[in-house]
Amino acid sequence: MGFAKLGLTAVDCPRPRELAEFYAAMLDGRIEGEGRWVDLYLPDGQRIAFQGVPDHKPPQWPAADHDSQQLHFDLFVEDVQAAEEKVLALGARGLDLDDDGGKRDFRVYADPAGHPFCLVRA
Repeated sequence: MGFAKLGLTAVDCPRPRELAEFYAAMLDGRIEGEGRWVDLYLPDGQRIAFQGVPDHKPPQWPAADHDSQQLHFDLFVEDVQAAEEKVLALGARGLDLDDDGGKRDFRVYADPAGHPFCLVRA
């Protein structure tokens, strides 16, 4: 039986406010803070913190012969195609968009700081 409760997930990035705004646009969150530490409070009570790291090196995906992915979010959506259009417009880039003819229920993207995340059919 566990004895702790997750308080937040902290994400290293070069520009905390910009990355918080990217995720807030997808997750409908409220942003607090400036400078090297910015918090994103989500409607369900979860919190993601974005921590400024001046020499941040974006993770590589897949990470077979590169640095690890460092962090990975699975974001559940009703319509992957519609959500894809929105995340690309927000500044994401596709990493693995082939869905095997609709057989696979996820696609992989990189956020503006290079962290991989998936849009997963709910």
